[in-house]
Amino acid sequence: MWYVIKKIISLPRQLVLFFIYLYQKLFSPDHSFWSKKIYHNGYCKYYPSCSEYSRQIIKKRGILVGIPKSLWRVLRCNPWSNGGVDIPN
Repeated sequence: MWYVIKKIISLPRQLVLFFIYLYQKLFSPDHSFWSKKIYHNGYCKYYPSCSEYSRQIIKKRGILVGIPKSLWRVLRCNPWSNGGVDIPN
């Protein structure tokens, strides 16, 4: 019984992670199948990239904490930022 409840609770997280996975494989300039042909050294000025950061933080902390942190990360990624290493915690 607890197994079923746990699966139902984790369903929104898995759904968001699936959409991030689709974005990374199809559209991301750092992770998609076409990106290495155009951007040999990667595109994002941050490490890990914004989509990878989102994937890691949502997997680690859940969607209630992960989505606001992901949005804050995307807002910080702009032409005036220096970039760098930003490990999700």
